[in-house]
Amino acid sequence: MDKGKIIRLETVSWGMYDWANSAFATVILTALYSKYFAQIVAGGEQGVNILGINVSGAALWNFVVSIGMFVVAIISPFLGTIADFSAKRRIFQIFFCYLGVLFTSLLFFVGEGDWLTGSLFFIFALIGFSTSVVFNDSFLTEISTENNIGRISSLGWGLGYIGGGLLLFINLIMLQFPTLIGLPEGYFSIQDCFISVALWWFIFSLPTFIFVKEKSPGSRLLEGESYLSIGIKRLTQTFKTIRHYRELIKFLLAFLIYNDGIETAIVMASIFGAEVVNMETGEIIMYFLMIQGIAFVGSIAFGQIADTIGKKVTIVISLIIWSLVSVWAYFIGIIWDIKTEYWLIGVIAALVLGGSQAISRSMAGMLTPQGRSAEFFGFYAISGRFASIFGPLIYGLIIHVTKSVQKGILSVIIFFIAGMLILLSVNERKGIEEKNSSLF
Repeated sequence: MDKGKIIRLETVSWGMYDWANSAFATVILTALYSKYFAQIVAGGEQGVNILGINVSGAALWNFVVSIGMFVVAIISPFLGTIADFSAKRRIFQIFFCYLGVLFTSLLFFVGEGDWLTGSLFFIFALIGFSTSVVFNDSFLTEISTENNIGRISSLGWGLGYIGGGLLLFINLIMLQFPTLIGLPEGYFSIQDCFISVALWWFIFSLPTFIFVKEKSPGSRLLEGESYLSIGIKRLTQTFKTIRHYRELIKFLLAFLIYNDGIETAIVMASIFGAEVVNMETGEIIMYFLMIQGIAFVGSIAFGQIADTIGKKVTIVISLIIWSLVSVWAYFIGIIWDIKTEYWLIGVIAALVLGGSQAISRSMAGMLTPQGRSAEFFGFYAISGRFASIFGPLIYGLIIHVTKSVQKGILSVIIFFIAGMLILLSVNERKGIEEKNSSLF
């Protein structure tokens, strides 16, 4: 097999991990489990009593997401330093991938009122999902160049939307039309959909683990050293020297802030549809199938645009659109009926959904020093995951205080605007020069 074919096989195999784990992002985090947890497991608007405080299902869902993301934000950079030193990024990825698969399958046993086990199982599944993505992202700089990194990153996101959408379509058949596959009505429960996510994730992660190879030889431990001490030492060194990468730091700060809004919109979309728009489960599945399809097209298109006009400009355009969409969601129903407008909002949001995050990943890769990709993508993960802590946390608090899912939506605009203003100060050319300097 010639070199070109090997590169293409490796690129597609890398992107297949997005295809595999997007089943979790689509079905569990966004479309089905979020709604199931908020309305069934945690009691909906009536909520549950925790330490004498009544917490609605929607608010509790946000708090649980925040806890899981907090753990990821803490462990990702530390594990990244160890993975870079030992050249065991693939082993780390496999471990966290199958940790996520295991606890996703355990969601099958979560029923009405099981908010504690439902929370714990989801948190461990979320840790597996988010941490394994960090290590997969770290391979991006090894399978791409500065000229095509935007397109390759977008290819991964695009495959993710196809994979997640395809499984969601299968779930639609399972729940709404089982007779099409020769089974009686009501044969499948929503918990069966959670099992399908675990199986999908397990099977389609295999090409990544087989065909994407670790290229670094790694380093050996010296006498008296341990991976724990190496992790602490290298992470301390990175904190001391990362100040030299000023443009990367500014980008990570911007990403932390604007990704807050994006992540909050993602984890709340299904609950917003159910509680504000009064959509049934079948309608929500169709809604997210539409989003997956359009997001795939948007992801690929934004990759082309970013490699043409620049990654920063492309992200800024997407954030302007996100801000307008958020305002519309707050005033939903002002022009047509609520459902019609929610579908239109979904179309517009889907166009920038994949693009904004895919180009953010490629921009992080463009500014990341060679040889420290897992470690610095750990810092990238900190930005993303800390955003995922505070966004849902703030939204959850607003819901808890106002008893309204809709009123919290305006809070995300602040993050879009603040993140965009910081992003505008990032100098891409200077960032690449800093990346190529020999500071380590």
